[in-house]
Amino acid sequence: MITTLVGSQKKVAISPDGPTVIVGERINPTGRKRLGEAIRNAQLEALASEAIAQAAEGALVIDVNVGVGGIDEVSVLPEAVKVVAAATGLPLAIDSSDPKAIEAALKVYQGKALVNSVTGEEKSLSSVLPRVKEYGAAVIGLCHDEHGISYNAGERLEVAKRILDRAVALGIPAEDVILDPLVLTVSAEPQAGLVTLRTAILIREKLGLNMTMGASNVSFGLPERHAVNNAFIAMAIAHGINSLIANPAAKGLVETVLAADALTGRDEYAMRFLKFYRARQASEGQGARSKGQG
Repeated sequence: MITTLVGSQKKVAISPDGPTVIVGERINPTGRKRLGEAIRNAQLEALASEAIAQAAEGALVIDVNVGVGGIDEVSVLPEAVKVVAAATGLPLAIDSSDPKAIEAALKVYQGKALVNSVTGEEKSLSSVLPRVKEYGAAVIGLCHDEHGISYNAGERLEVAKRILDRAVALGIPAEDVILDPLVLTVSAEPQAGLVTLRTAILIREKLGLNMTMGASNVSFGLPERHAVNNAFIAMAIAHGINSLIANPAAKGLVETVLAADALTGRDEYAMRFLKFYRARQASEGQGARSKGQG
C-alpha cells in the first residue's frame, strides 16, 4: 500500500517497506507567538524560511497551519500554501479545522496534497472527505469520533474502519487514507503509549493502511522529553508507523528514525543511516576547520 504525495517539484512515497517520512510540524502558530504575529501581519516569508529549514533538517513533507485568532483563514491559508510550496517544492500537508479553508488551499495547490485531517465524527466525514475526493488529495484520519478518544485499541480500530469505509464509498482510494492511531500523554494516562501501539498493530493487520502520528504528545509534562519521544518513536516504527508529524530539528529525532528504519529492514544495509552519519561528520569537520582558520 503506497501513498504518493506530490509537491511542485518533488514526490514522496509513504509505504510499509519504505523510509519513515517526517512531516515537518513547525509551521503552526500554536504556542509560537512570533510566528502567530507574522501570520497575522501577512509576513509569510517567515513561513518560507521555516519550511526551508525543516527541509534541510530532514522533513520530506511540510505541514502548513495558520490557525491564529484575528485572521480570515479561508484567505490566508491558500496564500501560505503558495509561499511554502514555492520555497521547497516538497509536498504539503494542509492543516486546518475549517473545511472551507482546506478547500480554498486545495484549489491553489499544484500537485497532490495531504489533508490534515478528518475524524470519525459525522460532521467531519461529510464536510472534509468530499473535498479530498474533489481535489484528488490524500487525507489523515484521526481515530476518534463523537464519543471522544477511546482508551481501547479495538474501539479506535472501529473508528478507523468507519473513516476508511466512507472514504472508499466516495471514490477515494484506500491508499490515500493515512490513519493516525492517536498519541496521548503517559503522564496523565499510564497506558496511553500502549494503547497507541496496540491500535497501530490492529490497523496494520486488519486494514493494511499507512499510519502517522504526532509523537511528541506522549511526553507532555515530563522532563527529558526528547528521550521519551525518541524511545516511543522507535517502538512506533517497529509497530508499523511509517510517517511522523514532528519537529525534524528535535534532539536525536532524525537519528532515531534512521536507526529504527535500519533495524526494521526499511533501510537496506543501513545505507541512509550511514549517509546521514557521514554527512554530519563532514559538516562537523568543516566547522572545526573554519574555527581553526578564524
